[in-house]
Amino acid sequence: MSATAINYALSGIEQAYTRLNRAAVAISDSAADTTDMPVDTVDLSSQMVELMQSRTQVALNVKVAHAADETDRATLDLLA
Repeated sequence: MSATAINYALSGIEQAYTRLNRAAVAISDSAADTTDMPVDTVDLSSQMVELMQSRTQVALNVKVAHAADETDRATLDLLA
């Protein structure tokens, strides 16, 4: 059962990094715009929220993986 939890946690971490990458690309693309008239093409506040949510998502999924690992260890200790 904890192998499934670890797989879900890894999937969540992967989704968080995908989200982080999208936000980083949006921010860097807006900085790379070199037109004569600067136009705000990206909402930096929403992109920062995306970055913070990605960080939180990774942290929570790491905790899930850690809890699953502890459960495995406790189960092994009971069986040993």
